[in-house]
Amino acid sequence: MNLQRNTDFCKAFGSNLKKIRIENGFTLRGFALEAGIEHSQLSKIERGAINPTISTVLVIADTLKMPVKDLFDFKYVNKGK
Repeated sequence: MNLQRNTDFCKAFGSNLKKIRIENGFTLRGFALEAGIEHSQLSKIERGAINPTISTVLVIADTLKMPVKDLFDFKYVNKGK
């Protein structure tokens, strides 16, 4: 696995999550509290610093009251393929 591609994808996911969170009127801390996750973890996800687990993605989608697949509706160019 190419770590750079993984990092780029995590950054794209995080950027999309942040956009959706803000569009839904949540602050970082407010959303983290509502979702039951640490605000520092959410911040790292939004910056692409960590790769969230499937369980965390599900909690995020549930908190936003949206299907999981909608969190992955963003443009990503896989430069390695």
